[in-house]
Amino acid sequence: MIPLLQTLLDGLVLGGVYAFAAVGFSLIFGVLGVVNLTHGVFVVLGAYGALLLHEVVGLDPILGLPLVMAALFALGYLYQRTLIAAAVERASLVASLLVTFGVALMARNLLQVVASPDVRSIATAYSFAGLSLGPLRVDLVRAAGLLTSLVLLSGLALLLGRTAFGRAIRATAQQPVGAALSGVNVRHVHGLTFGLGAAFAGASGAVIGMMLPFTPGSEAAWTLNAFVVVTLGGVGSPQGALLGGLLLGVIATLTAQYVGPAFQNAAMFLVLVLMLLLRPQGLLGHAFAASR
Repeated sequence: MIPLLQTLLDGLVLGGVYAFAAVGFSLIFGVLGVVNLTHGVFVVLGAYGALLLHEVVGLDPILGLPLVMAALFALGYLYQRTLIAAAVERASLVASLLVTFGVALMARNLLQVVASPDVRSIATAYSFAGLSLGPLRVDLVRAAGLLTSLVLLSGLALLLGRTAFGRAIRATAQQPVGAALSGVNVRHVHGLTFGLGAAFAGASGAVIGMMLPFTPGSEAAWTLNAFVVVTLGGVGSPQGALLGGLLLGVIATLTAQYVGPAFQNAAMFLVLVLMLLLRPQGLLGHAFAASR
């Protein structure tokens, strides 16, 4: 019984990080309708940014989150207002898919040149410490990562639900023409939303860098994980991302423990296929689809 409980606890902790890594993808897809295949690049950039701050300045990755998020917010905003907006306006949303795919490939190769393809990780002062919950144990770095994820996801939910900026995002997602007629600068909101998604992806990368090893090639896996989480939980909702992430984390750890680590991806994609067949809108549905 104890091994099962430990596996479930590990799955929930991992799932919280999965949710954190996917919420930016969910937000961008829900508001802009863009499948951002460079999402994993922002995650990996966040990990390398946190590593740089830790090695050069000695700053803890969690304390360095505001700097990482600010830098990637600016990068995401510029990226959307230039390449993504141009692709959508001059061609279609499908063109944006091809653009993000090409940028992801170029960014991966550039990162390999700049940072090398070597496996890296962020070793903090508490990397090998742990917390005991009765007979169960959780690594302190994973607990800190989960707490950070929950705090920032809650903050995003409040931002979307309780602020004027959040109302502008929801209005733009539901009726962009109506939002524009009401005085909302739709292009600016799209850029801000993309920047916000990139900032959350980068923040998740900083947390992931403390927990798991990473390389420039890791970006593809995190883009794929984000797609699975959004499909499970629903589009555009921090709550949906959290639910989908927790479910994916539990599935991954149970499969690794009782079937074999080699079958993790098979189990994840089996659940993905079943969800697409039975409930394609996800467990919580599309958060911005009420008026469509």
